[in-house]
Amino acid sequence: MYESTLLFILKLTNLHINSRIKLTNLRIMIKIKMTNLGMVREMFQRKIYSKMLEWKKESEGKTALLIEGARRIGKSTVAEYFAQNEYKSYILIDFSKASKEVRELFEDVSDLDYIFLRLQLIYKVDLHKRESVIIFDEVQLCPMARQAIKHLVADGRYDYIETGSLISIQKNIKNILIPSEERKVSMFPMDFEEFLCALGDTSTSKILETVLEKKKALGDAAHRRLMRDFRLYMLVGGMPQAVATYIDTNNFRKVDEMKRDILKLYEEDFRKIDPTGRISMLFEGIPSQLNTNASRYQVSSVLSGERADTILEMIAEMVDSRTVQIAYHANDPNVGLANAKDLRRFKLFLTDTGLLTTLIFKDKEFTENIIYEKLLSDKLGVNLGYVYENAVAQILATNGHALYYYTFLNEKTKHNYEIDFLLSKKNKICPIEVKSSGYSTHKSLDVFSEKYSDRILDKYMVYTKDLKKENDILMLPIYMLPFVKG
Repeated sequence: MYESTLLFILKLTNLHINSRIKLTNLRIMIKIKMTNLGMVREMFQRKIYSKMLEWKKESEGKTALLIEGARRIGKSTVAEYFAQNEYKSYILIDFSKASKEVRELFEDVSDLDYIFLRLQLIYKVDLHKRESVIIFDEVQLCPMARQAIKHLVADGRYDYIETGSLISIQKNIKNILIPSEERKVSMFPMDFEEFLCALGDTSTSKILETVLEKKKALGDAAHRRLMRDFRLYMLVGGMPQAVATYIDTNNFRKVDEMKRDILKLYEEDFRKIDPTGRISMLFEGIPSQLNTNASRYQVSSVLSGERADTILEMIAEMVDSRTVQIAYHANDPNVGLANAKDLRRFKLFLTDTGLLTTLIFKDKEFTENIIYEKLLSDKLGVNLGYVYENAVAQILATNGHALYYYTFLNEKTKHNYEIDFLLSKKNKICPIEVKSSGYSTHKSLDVFSEKYSDRILDKYMVYTKDLKKENDILMLPIYMLPFVKG
């Protein structure tokens, strides 16, 4: 039943990877009119919209909404679309290009009437009490505007949405009072479900939820199709511009060029944070570090003479940029993993796996990037299996999980076992082992389960085959992981 239903939907939406058929009419897209430019910006359906609706309803003007996330994930676009649809009018102040006159308005907030009057004249928009919203886009570039949120919210006339990246970087909050009236929400690159929606498939995710709940296998044909879709997602990634480029051109070279542009932008940001270039080196070293399959990020192999405990501030700034996810080693694999994390033992993953597939071959021509061909044809070698591990890290982080892993030594064999990820669930823990090949054994998971049997609730092996239950281990195809309840 599940297989036939899923196949029908997939055939209906015609999601063939190599197809030249235009998907424009199938895309679930929203059109945004760009003020003063007479242009139209496309935005994919994003889950964060529902969180924004919830904030508007619950807050009733008592808090501002701060959308945090990496550059180029669609924060500004979704904020403007929300304003256009949920308010009578809005003003968008883009601090990356705002005039000196606009910036100086927030240096003295003693006369809000004057500020609102000037904004309406400058942006040629009428504001309406409790029916308008003001968007502070890239608010980190104007710290005084962020500080003013406290007084603006207290005034109560309008709603406020802030968007920003590098929000917590020290230079962006120096000498200002961080408003407690902010409700923060994290935004991530498009997840697999949003990616499918962009391709016109709005039904598969609902079926996967049902299948997972009933723990039913999909069947070979449906599984192969979904794995192909997920591998496509790993290649394209979840950056909206990369997804749009793929849909518009059906050309991986063009997609790769777009991702390279985004990586260059990130590198420029890192240079602003750290002119020495060390953060850039740590970022670019992520693929090689994951490839070594070491039990931690070996800082000294990337930055000669440095140790993890000497660069904790730089690591924190990388995490604050939202371009990477950090997984800490849990010294005690038990409930309350945050209390057992080792700040000096960690792994770094890219927030977007699509960017990772480009970063791996960043210094080479696109034609030399073997990942596109091998991943698409399901022939990714063991040495590139860490791409799947990065995808799992991305899924877990997007679903709100802090990332932890665990290593332990077998005293008899002196072999180092590793649990790729640990989740805290209820009053127990859930170990996750990730496999891109070699599915017949899961020694680390077995030994860990024997050692900590009284602490474990559920056990997962995330792999590339169809769903099945093996003893008390749920063998989970990677495309179902997003639907595991936290």
